[in-house]
Amino acid sequence: MLNIKTERLILRRFQETDSLALYAYLHEPRSSCFFSLRLSDEAAALNEAKKRSADDQYIAVCLKENDELIGDLFAMPEEDAISVGWNFNPRFAGQGYAFEAAHALFAHLFDARHARRLYAYVEDTNQPSQRLCRKLGMRLEGTFMEFVSFMNDQKGQPVYENTMQYAILRREWSTLKA
Repeated sequence: MLNIKTERLILRRFQETDSLALYAYLHEPRSSCFFSLRLSDEAAALNEAKKRSADDQYIAVCLKENDELIGDLFAMPEEDAISVGWNFNPRFAGQGYAFEAAHALFAHLFDARHARRLYAYVEDTNQPSQRLCRKLGMRLEGTFMEFVSFMNDQKGQPVYENTMQYAILRREWSTLKA
C-alpha cells in the first residue's frame, strides 16, 4: 500500500471518509478530461471513494496537518511505462501542492517501482498542467490534433480537443536528481 510523506503532504490510498472532499472538486470538474468522472451527488462520491480505495491507481493527496483530501494523482501502469496525471481542488491551487505531490510520486515510481518511462496527456488549453509537466522535467513529445472529445456542442456534435503528450525517462529523472 502506498504511503508517501512529503514536507506538507501525505500520499495514500483513498478511504471512504474522503468522499465529501472528493465531491468538492469532482461535482464540477474544471478540466475537461475529468468530465467523465463528474460526481452527481454525495452518494456517487462515496461509491467513487470506495472504488478508489481498492488499489493504488488513484492516490489521495492529503494535507499532513489534518489528513484533508486536497486532490489526487493517478498512475496507470502499462508494463514499464506509466501514465500519470493529477486533479486538485481549485481551493488549493497556486500553493505548490501539485508539484510537491507529483514529484514525490515520480520519485516513487522510478525508484521503488522501477518505471522506465512516465507520460502524461494534457489538453492544449490546460496551461497549469503544461507548466507542471515542464517543472517536473517532462518534455513535450507531440500534440495530437483533435484527439479526443469530452463534451458536445449545442447541436450535440463532439467538440474535439488537441492533446499534448509529455514524458520523462528514468535516466532523465536521474540526471535531474544529481
